[in-house]
Amino acid sequence: MERALSIAEERVTGALGVYVAEVKAHQVTIEIGGMPILLRTDSPEFAEVLENRYGGFVNPEAQPIFAFDVEIAPPGRVTYEKELRVSAAEGRWVIERGDFHAECDLASGKGRIRQPANLYSIEAALRILHSLLLALRGGLLVHAASAVRHGDAYLFAGVSGAGKTTITRLAPPDATLLTDEISYLRREGSGYVAYGTPFAGELGEPGRNVRAPLAGLFLLEHGAENRVVPVEKAEAVRGLMRHVLFFARDETLVKMVFQTVCDFVKNVPVRRLIFTPDQRVWELVRDDPAGARPRRPFGRPVRFDL
Repeated sequence: MERALSIAEERVTGALGVYVAEVKAHQVTIEIGGMPILLRTDSPEFAEVLENRYGGFVNPEAQPIFAFDVEIAPPGRVTYEKELRVSAAEGRWVIERGDFHAECDLASGKGRIRQPANLYSIEAALRILHSLLLALRGGLLVHAASAVRHGDAYLFAGVSGAGKTTITRLAPPDATLLTDEISYLRREGSGYVAYGTPFAGELGEPGRNVRAPLAGLFLLEHGAENRVVPVEKAEAVRGLMRHVLFFARDETLVKMVFQTVCDFVKNVPVRRLIFTPDQRVWELVRDDPAGARPRRPFGRPVRFDL
């Protein structure tokens, strides 16, 4: 049964002014990386699918920074775009490929998505949208696994087959998985914080909805033994750039992402981790034999489980 809801409160978050006006009967707020996005639909079935898929990342109490109306299209092609196309101009973003069309306006915080009733399309739209939001805020979406241990987060970047899922499977029982596929990084002061994401890779399970200060980035490489190799700053920039997920062909945003990568490398230790499938590799991760950072008392990850 449809019911109209109206949210009269206006909220400004950072540089994005968001007005959440009339909403449809079925809505799901998905909060990833501390940035809630409201999805509204007339389909109770699709809303239920979203609730089940994003589980611990659904936060109905959060004030969204963006609100999208999701129109469910018939199965099949939605646009004639064969490849993914992302454009950003004059405060308006358009994201589309054959199976979905999404657009949003920065000034109003409103947007719309047209797609068939499948998770593949909405997840692609969400990943791309978060990459744009992070670019504006000095953060990064990275093709990398990440986990928290003893209050610190560690990032493991690599191409497909480099060992991201393997390194998470080898993690000791006291490690908390953030993701085995796409890591979410936000700037805090002079450092960075890693957040859990629901975006899963071969492991097939979402990360935990927690956050922790980032202690280091490891560039993964298979080898005959476990060892850590220091990485020069220039190589670290190149290595990280290979794994940053960013799709918009916007010169200003691209420059912002590159600057963020340079700032990241200045503030976060980057090393190469050559490893064999052996759980003892995690002894190197914590022991930090390269002496790249000072020790601090163990803390605990901040949890966002609802």
